[in-house]
Amino acid sequence: MSRVLRSLFMSMLLVCGFSPAHGGEGAALERGTAIIDPAALRELDHGRFGLRRIMAPMQSADVPLTSGDLFALPEMAPVKKALDEDFERYIERHKAELPTESIGVGQGFDFQLFDRAQLSSAHTRFVLSGIVNRMDRAYVSEKDCGEIRLIYRLTQTGAGEIGEAAVSPRLPMTLNVVLKAKGGIPVDGAGVTITCAEIARRWLATGQLVASGAELAGKLAATGGALDLVRPENIERIETNLQIAHAPKSAVRDFRTDYLMKVFDYDAASATFQEAPLENQIDRARLLADENLSHDFKAWLLDLAHFAELDKGTILIPERFLVKSAVAATPVGFAPSELQPAFGLVASEDGPTNPVFAESDVVGALKRATEHGAALQNIRSVAGFERRLNDMTCTGCHQTRGIGGFHFPGVDWLAAKPSNVTVVPASPHFFGDQVRRRDILAAFRDGKRVDFSRGFASRPQTRGSSELAGSEYENGWGAHCYVQHAKMSENDASFRSWTCADGLACQAVSPATRMGMCFVKGR
Repeated sequence: MSRVLRSLFMSMLLVCGFSPAHGGEGAALERGTAIIDPAALRELDHGRFGLRRIMAPMQSADVPLTSGDLFALPEMAPVKKALDEDFERYIERHKAELPTESIGVGQGFDFQLFDRAQLSSAHTRFVLSGIVNRMDRAYVSEKDCGEIRLIYRLTQTGAGEIGEAAVSPRLPMTLNVVLKAKGGIPVDGAGVTITCAEIARRWLATGQLVASGAELAGKLAATGGALDLVRPENIERIETNLQIAHAPKSAVRDFRTDYLMKVFDYDAASATFQEAPLENQIDRARLLADENLSHDFKAWLLDLAHFAELDKGTILIPERFLVKSAVAATPVGFAPSELQPAFGLVASEDGPTNPVFAESDVVGALKRATEHGAALQNIRSVAGFERRLNDMTCTGCHQTRGIGGFHFPGVDWLAAKPSNVTVVPASPHFFGDQVRRRDILAAFRDGKRVDFSRGFASRPQTRGSSELAGSEYENGWGAHCYVQHAKMSENDASFRSWTCADGLACQAVSPATRMGMCFVKGR
């Protein structure tokens, strides 16, 4: 990593960690779309949204569910088995690729492994750290109205309430419990018919609440509240994201962290969570090694309908092209790299000799889309196609504008005076996307046509709003940008709108790319 890139990266760590999540108008960006009030989450965690009530609702015990208890549940047996197998594969691959660099649990190793013993411990548990509305994903299953996500963070217990300046006992792992936004209940306790519009109305109404703590938690969970319909029987799957290994900076390498990401669908027949493919996580290794699979994938993706879905960000790639386990390596930087999930799939000077897509393939697909009147929003060049291949994957998205390998590390309400100003619970990518998500909720509420499209992970859709203008999310200091050519006609059509606000200039981080960040001119 170059000195410039290190400087930019550390600057952005500061931005991510110490900037309040507000747009240009000063209102909280997550209003009506997510619940991140620390005191309210504490109350909800101590009530029916504690993990025991969600994962083991038939149990009568009111004590918190420890990690050991969680992974001892019969339905979680396949989860623990799959995680253990992934750890073993990771260690074997490391020893084969980096035989001179030690790996193990503890600071004495070059690569410091996540301690799996924490998952069987009676002294750790998953704490509710955020609740997120994802009705913007209703295109996956319209009848379910999208998803609601309960996000839990692995935490050491017994440490007591920590002080404001103390080190948090939280561990680098999140558990995401994904539920259908609309379950099988046709009417609520007050006789109100449950529709997508009604659910969206309830969530948007939370943005007007001025309460916090226990009062807010009570209103959210009450009949007619946004969380009234969030119940264990609506669970669809769980998702895990953990920092599997960390390599501190040394004489032979810059610092690096690897994050293991997995998905487990709930199987009603066996009453267990079963390992499943990660959505749109392309199996790059198999595609580059299997000519027949590569041919089929190219034909499928360049089909006009699928190409348009890729552009919109609503594509769902068939499982035969996907993997069930992925590692997101960070930091990646801006230049093309083997650490990126789609690297080498599109022909380039630095890529393999057998790419899946030649430049002419993409140019041809763009031409066909134009001839058929497809209004492409994002993919307008070969570079745009390649970027979309990366950021539609789980790992590619998490490598973009994340906090480490997380987009939602979560609220830390264990501090004596928890605050979302000093410790931001989510990434710039997460907060930048809230304008789009809120617009989708408003369309549901008002009975309008819903536009599920999304921009690139680096630059959020504004949906005609000026709320993000001048901020790190759009064109302010630290925003991702494209270094413009002297001649406008030479700018890449996919990125020419990625400019900076007055007084700022886009500074590329390496000669290999025109992508960079907005900083004060002259720096």
